[in-house]
Amino acid sequence: MPLPFLTADRAFEAADDVALPFDDRDRWRRPYRPGPCRVGVAALWLLLASYVLFAAVIIALTGTPAEAGAVFGIALLVIAGALRLLRMGVWVSAAGLRQVSYLVTRTVPWEQIDTVRTVQQPVRWLGLPRTVQGQALLLVRRNRAADDMPTLMTTHNADFLGRVAAFDRATDAVEAWAAENTRH
Repeated sequence: MPLPFLTADRAFEAADDVALPFDDRDRWRRPYRPGPCRVGVAALWLLLASYVLFAAVIIALTGTPAEAGAVFGIALLVIAGALRLLRMGVWVSAAGLRQVSYLVTRTVPWEQIDTVRTVQQPVRWLGLPRTVQGQALLLVRRNRAADDMPTLMTTHNADFLGRVAAFDRATDAVEAWAAENTRH
């Protein structure tokens, strides 16, 4: 019994390059995958949350409901923190560009964006105060000062540390969205 989906000898069809019917440009999407550092930390947080939830069940069976509720609330905060950590990054849609950080989300419509460009500059290593030489994707807004350019992503953040090729693909995708949607 041949299994063509497991072999590489199939001929490529012309339909492979066509956009999928569910490809909705109005939905917010991250044009890259989260990095292994970010996913690993979120997985550890979720593992910690499972232990805290187990402790909440034990406390609910042996202790007071108030104590169990407090421990359950702590577990929910850890889960929410892990999910927010996974959500961080640069998102694009037909409406604009969105930068999601841990506590703040900033959305800039395409009409307010002049360019999105990659530059070589000192960047923070994993968001810490220590800086190293790397590349950064900068957002240049219309009618703003040249030094007021927010950094969208760098080669040394949690998504791209040690993954320069992934950074190049991600910046190319974001720059392509910007070139397609900004009007000069």
